[in-house]
Amino acid sequence: MEASKEPMSDLENGMATIIRVFHKYSGLKRKLKKAELKDLINNEMNHFIMKIQENDTLDELFADLDQNGDLEIDFKEFIALIAMVTSACHELFIPSDHKK
Repeated sequence: MEASKEPMSDLENGMATIIRVFHKYSGLKRKLKKAELKDLINNEMNHFIMKIQENDTLDELFADLDQNGDLEIDFKEFIALIAMVTSACHELFIPSDHKK
């Protein structure tokens, strides 16, 4: 696949940002441990998700995301979190004249 010479669209920029943020917290191993997931959520998603302060909350979220049970969150598992939060927050971004 050949990259376009045109500037990236808003959506493509958003996708690239998601990838960069994941790698910022996962490092070279490309997987998130619990503490790294907590830091990512608390630092990067604090307008959409309440800060995680309780270990029980983190444990439950982590178990839900860790589909393969390896005690780490890979990119595909992380994207499930992004999709869930984006879907849940969708209503916040609908212009008021379009809400019914």
